[in-house]
Amino acid sequence: MVSRLPRILAEVTPSDELAAAAFRLAADHGFSVYDAAYLALAEARNTWGLTADLNWEVDMAGLLDGKVAIITGAGNGLGEAYAKLFAREGASVVVNDLGGARDGTGADRSAAQKVVDAIEAAGGKAVANGDDVSTLQGGENILKTALDNFGRVDTLVCNAGILRDKTFANTSEADWDAVIKVHLKGTYCTALPVWKWMKDNGGGSMVLTSSTSGLYGNFGQTNYGAAKAGIYGMVRVMAIEGRKYNIRVMGLAPGAYTRLTSDLPGRAGKEPDPLSLPENVAPGVLYMVSDLAADHSGKVLGVSSRGVREIKMLQTGGFQPGRPYTAQEVAEHASEVFFQNAEERTAQTA
Repeated sequence: MVSRLPRILAEVTPSDELAAAAFRLAADHGFSVYDAAYLALAEARNTWGLTADLNWEVDMAGLLDGKVAIITGAGNGLGEAYAKLFAREGASVVVNDLGGARDGTGADRSAAQKVVDAIEAAGGKAVANGDDVSTLQGGENILKTALDNFGRVDTLVCNAGILRDKTFANTSEADWDAVIKVHLKGTYCTALPVWKWMKDNGGGSMVLTSSTSGLYGNFGQTNYGAAKAGIYGMVRVMAIEGRKYNIRVMGLAPGAYTRLTSDLPGRAGKEPDPLSLPENVAPGVLYMVSDLAADHSGKVLGVSSRGVREIKMLQTGGFQPGRPYTAQEVAEHASEVFFQNAEERTAQTA
């Protein structure tokens, strides 16, 4: 990107002022030069009224050139960051968001349209969709939006979600059903139509969003944890079934400062860690949907301010008597049954 920057900048201004702004952004805020150039170009358009179009396919060649991506829950937070980054990397993006509140109530399509407007203002391609991910008709409509506007779909990121956090004893049936419906059923309803299309059209990549709350556990999130653990199961099974169709499926356990997490214990009233902002999590997800991760279907990555790491289920060698055994014998062989001296992870420490 460094070598291409002068050529990109030369197309919109003959001066060195914009190049200096881009490199200053990179130095002062830790942006990549790629992102800094993008921001500087957008600022140039807004401030100086530049009208030259970016040639995204040539000048800003990226990991997703010519691809079409669907991202659910992309009107805010992580989904918005994914959508903008994918567009900068050359993808045409379907920005899906029902536009509801954090608990899933209400609807407002303007959330998705706002992201589309920002992408288009920067020279990218995107279309808004306000369908409900928790219905099969909604899932079909989201796919239809991609096909009607861009002719295909190469990538799906299931990101839409809500929170209704309560201790298990205080979780109502309505709170249980709502969270399971959006997260677990919503992943099914969105992924199924896309899966069928990919199956018949050469494959693609999917990232399904799990959570450390489901993989490790977190206080007050039984409904959310159950849904996210279920999505882990979907990743594992779909990755196996997708092999012969060239459909790659990975699981994501993100950690970021968003409207869903800003008032959680330990975060409320505090300035966010810059590394926990959605735009600093998005590159890990870009890696997952791109061909760079082609050999890693079925795996789960934790992506947060701590970086990127694989999360996987393991088992011990165990107690293997090869004959009928008693409960007492299991107790006597506990050192073989259980992991020894293993660091216990939680949603906060994972």
